[in-house]
Amino acid sequence: MGAILTHVEELLGVRTSFEELMDRALAQVDQQDHATWSSASLQLGGRREEATWTAATVLRTSPDPSRRLFGAEVLRLIHLFDDSDEDAFAGPALDLFTDWAAAETDVAVLTEVLVALGEHSSPRAEAALLPHTGHPDARVRRAVAQGLSISSSPPAFSGDARTALLGLMADPDAVVRKTACHRVAGGRANDPALADAMAAALDDTDRLVQLAAVYGLALRDDERCVEAARRLSPPQRGSLEEEGYLDEVWRYEWRRDHR
Repeated sequence: MGAILTHVEELLGVRTSFEELMDRALAQVDQQDHATWSSASLQLGGRREEATWTAATVLRTSPDPSRRLFGAEVLRLIHLFDDSDEDAFAGPALDLFTDWAAAETDVAVLTEVLVALGEHSSPRAEAALLPHTGHPDARVRRAVAQGLSISSSPPAFSGDARTALLGLMADPDAVVRKTACHRVAGGRANDPALADAMAAALDDTDRLVQLAAVYGLALRDDERCVEAARRLSPPQRGSLEEEGYLDEVWRYEWRRDHR
């Protein structure tokens, strides 16, 4: 009901206060997974204004983890939605989340902060992510794996990021392993050690980890993806994710055969 109300208010041009939207979000039992929470944070993030930024920043010091979580999400969205040429919130967001990551103790809040850091391609963001590579909670490690960035010229992970990703591709949690493989795949760095780590993941016990490794090797024109894909085919019915991974192998084979 709260999500519908928030949507109707937005359509009517009613400017609901930060406090009221936050109270609606926090009233939900499952909070961050609830549509009311999402509607409230998205509306506030979309305002991209200093007043909302300041109100959300104040929540960082709240003793209530739910309020800190809401504040972190709104701040992340404000920066994410700032598509102006000035990108006025980039610097303040990086400063805030870098300091916040070092001090936050709640797992859900820390995860949100690390996701926010991963949206910055900056050595400072990477330096704030790396200390959490060995965090005991898999949600945090997933955020680290997703957030590690790559330099663009030439494509390469830093030495520390490379070491972290090699470890994360062998993580006890399957989602962490899949995320790390996918991150390496997206980076397209010409790194034999990372390619070999993905090749080792072809024998993983989790199908999605195997598929992510197949996908990454295909992007690198690595022949090892072909036999692995044959062992995994066909994709599960209706799984666009699996189809996308395996389609990349077909594209590699086409490139190979038409050179």
